[in-house]
Amino acid sequence: MWHLFLLQRPSQIRGKMGNSRSGLQHKFTSQFLPEEQAEVDRLFNVLSAEEASPRAPLRTFSLKALKRHVGKALPPEMVTRLYAGMKALDLSDKTQRPSDGITQEQFTVSMSHLLKGSSEEKSLVILKMISATEEPVKAGQVQKFAEDLVSALVHVLHYRQELRGWAGKKVPGAKPRIQVLAAQLLSEVKLQGKRWPAGSDSGSQETCSLTCAVSPSLDGKKLAGPPRQDCDCDRAVIEDWVFRAPHVATFLSVVIRRGFSLLPSSLNLSTLVPERQVAQGREFDSLLDVPSLIYINSHLPAERRHRWRLLFASELHGHSFAQLLGHIVHQGPCVTLLEDRDGHVFGGFASRSWEVKPQFQGDNRCFLFSIMPRMAVFTHTGYNNHFMYLNHGQQTIPNGLGMGGQHNYFGLWIDVDFGKGHSKAKPMCTTYSSPQLSAKEDFQFEKMEVWAVGDTEESQLAKTGKSILDVDPEAQALLEISGRTRHSQGLREAPAE
Repeated sequence: MWHLFLLQRPSQIRGKMGNSRSGLQHKFTSQFLPEEQAEVDRLFNVLSAEEASPRAPLRTFSLKALKRHVGKALPPEMVTRLYAGMKALDLSDKTQRPSDGITQEQFTVSMSHLLKGSSEEKSLVILKMISATEEPVKAGQVQKFAEDLVSALVHVLHYRQELRGWAGKKVPGAKPRIQVLAAQLLSEVKLQGKRWPAGSDSGSQETCSLTCAVSPSLDGKKLAGPPRQDCDCDRAVIEDWVFRAPHVATFLSVVIRRGFSLLPSSLNLSTLVPERQVAQGREFDSLLDVPSLIYINSHLPAERRHRWRLLFASELHGHSFAQLLGHIVHQGPCVTLLEDRDGHVFGGFASRSWEVKPQFQGDNRCFLFSIMPRMAVFTHTGYNNHFMYLNHGQQTIPNGLGMGGQHNYFGLWIDVDFGKGHSKAKPMCTTYSSPQLSAKEDFQFEKMEVWAVGDTEESQLAKTGKSILDVDPEAQALLEISGRTRHSQGLREAPAE
């Protein structure tokens, strides 16, 4: 019987068990572990303590009590949305339900849905957080919710001092970055079977994305399509969105757990916000802010998300290609980003150490990305293996750093004449299916950064028991040419092939 209950839709649960408060609460709270349930109960007792009345049929808490408990940890707009989502859940007999306040049942089920539930269960609460009406919500309302969610995430991480070294000066245009990440979340909203107003493409039935309504293209022009801010988004659309965009659920979980101080020990933020490592006395204003950092970090291999270590910054190390080479070669996987003179911010992830050689290198884990004017990640197409290229001192082939495409037509190119580059990707880069990332095909830039991600190569070697000479044949060859002896040879086991 229990497994049948879990397979039922929430609407069926409400219809069959709306009058059985204790039974319903028990089944929903079973999604929490016992220690988690105790924490949920404790929080409800705190919230409802000041408004408890012996004459009231059920204990409840008000929006005022919730705001008082949260304090400045969350923006008031997000606290109001969370309260509205919890209050709108109709789980008990209306004749017994108090006119104001959230019951323990509503609170428990809401937390269960948002923190432990499926995309279907999460959408039940999220839809009411967007709008308390019974009508389908508008696309513009979903956009505002996404912006409030990203803003609340950044706010609570800063308030709880959990930015792990990234809480420096604010990047100019921080609010637009929040809007840009919200627009990226909205790009996963799919409106199916929507009939567009007269004047659009003959008013035919079509499937579309809200990206057209909220996000400019990378060349600064609006994407084609009619205005879609007033499109309807029903329950099925929101459920599909939550499924397609896992960041929505992740951000909500952080906002609730850190904002309410609920179940903090069960939330690991190390892979959401990586540790920032910069040499002492070498702090600077990075091109990255919290929204863009979280977005790019989420696309790295899982084992690379916990730490970012600065290798090169033009602001610190100068505008020199030789300096760039000296700081990034043989340093392991890293993220490169730069800002052109028109304000476009973009870059790429190199999945392997950069090496100076005339051949392409890397593998299919590499990708290109854009941060401004919109956030997007572009992965390999399988068309070719031109993932990474770094060359210097050659006369017959290009000298510089490139990713994707081909010689003289890279998806991203940094010329040996430092400060110049190109992104020749019309209509798209063959390797990564990326568009032109810069404002102009041939661009100039002032700021460039390279960050090593994950553990250092030395620590990785220590874990495997290998020597640097085992993984770098060139270093071994140079040692032998110089006539020096490999003192460790014969004193350790040969590495497995």
